[in-house]
Amino acid sequence: MTDAPLKLFNSLTRSLEVFEPVHPGEARVYSCGPTVYNYPHIGNMRAYVFADVLGRTLSWKGLKLTHVINITDVGHLTDDADAGEDKMEKMAAEKAQSIWDIAEHYKQAYWADVRALNIRQPAQWTVATDYVPQMIAFAKGIAEKHCYELESGLYFDVSTVADYGRLARAVTEDGEGRIETVEGKRNPQDFAIWRKTPPGETRQMEWDSPWGKGAPGWHLECSVMSGEVLGFPFDIHTGGIDHREIHHPNEIAQNQAFCCTNGLDEPKNSGAKIWMHNNFLVERSGKMSKSSGEFLRLQLLVDKGYHPLAYRLMCLQAHYRSELEFSWEGLGAALTRLKRLVMSAGTLADVTSQPEAEHPKFAPVLAKFDQAMADDLGTPVALTALEDALAIKKVDAGIKRAVIEDMDAVLGLNLFNLSRADLRICPKAATITEAEIEAALARRKEARAAKDFAASDAIRDELAAQGVEVMDGDPLGWEWKLG
Repeated sequence: MTDAPLKLFNSLTRSLEVFEPVHPGEARVYSCGPTVYNYPHIGNMRAYVFADVLGRTLSWKGLKLTHVINITDVGHLTDDADAGEDKMEKMAAEKAQSIWDIAEHYKQAYWADVRALNIRQPAQWTVATDYVPQMIAFAKGIAEKHCYELESGLYFDVSTVADYGRLARAVTEDGEGRIETVEGKRNPQDFAIWRKTPPGETRQMEWDSPWGKGAPGWHLECSVMSGEVLGFPFDIHTGGIDHREIHHPNEIAQNQAFCCTNGLDEPKNSGAKIWMHNNFLVERSGKMSKSSGEFLRLQLLVDKGYHPLAYRLMCLQAHYRSELEFSWEGLGAALTRLKRLVMSAGTLADVTSQPEAEHPKFAPVLAKFDQAMADDLGTPVALTALEDALAIKKVDAGIKRAVIEDMDAVLGLNLFNLSRADLRICPKAATITEAEIEAALARRKEARAAKDFAASDAIRDELAAQGVEVMDGDPLGWEWKLG
């Protein structure tokens, strides 16, 4: 059932590679997590849906998964190109709150979105401020050969490692030129691994170090936490495609320095054998940027009446390396597709799963599903295989349920724990409650049964005046929706 060799696209080599774990039978994965200075937008969450599907696929392939996601609560600047203010300090000042309170609030908000999207818990969440002593030790270990000190901090000299910027294709794609200009830097691409607190200033998060009181750089954090928990080299490092240009090349340079490795013709010298990046979620109005003030959060989708798993399905309908355009129409179509899947799975609700049994009718769809996921996480084709399996008739229901459970364990749509009622969410702006709608529909049903069509029409018109569309003859049987 799971015979197709797993092939993954390695951003470092720009090629599909058969996955061969560093430690036989295991898969160790590190994902760049959020900086908890604000709510995540739905574009941010696409990265964690992708990483979750990767982890679920590794489990499907029978590997013992150790997945680590970090929480950045210090050191990430307002410009990813290593410039500007610390994002956490800036938000704490704006809110006039403790930076620790800011971090806790937005960490909990992120975890709520993780749960809402049915993203599995990783083996470990690593929080940056828990690892500062290890970061200082790491920096001390590489400072003599690879770093130099300026008034503003300790900087990494990128000329001291081989193939710097290969991940970003810096030479040909102009990827690494967007770095902060600091007087005294030896190379334009050099970056800070420790930032000194400026004279006369006091930060809420600062530590003593051999280079003065200050805070670690964002890039240093991920090198230290991934190496500490997973060990170098580990199997897979994931993140958004924006990390491919600056953050991840800088991580790689630090990893090379720490491990005393040579060039990147051997991908494992980068610290991870495979680097994987999901593409952007794009939205034409520009609401994917937190700087716009009102941006697209998962909660906004719920407030408008869309179940979070409709967004997960929307992500799965595109390949993770493709740009995905967000639209309300597209989200509505994904919700309709999810309703169909839930209805089909609902016919097996009272059936006992028979996971050890087999049926020849399912062999082709299981092979299609496995081949799709093994081909660099081909979720669009895997979804069609799931629908094919649900459509198969005249087979043992217990075997069918087991097959659907296996597929859903990879896609994470939670089909057997969702109901029609779960997917029909009342928009926040609605002036009528779901209970009131159901009561009106019950009265209308009685009127229609009594052939009192005037009363039936009057109830329908009353509901329409409050934004409720009564869906007579709806093939999904969803009875009503709020416009």
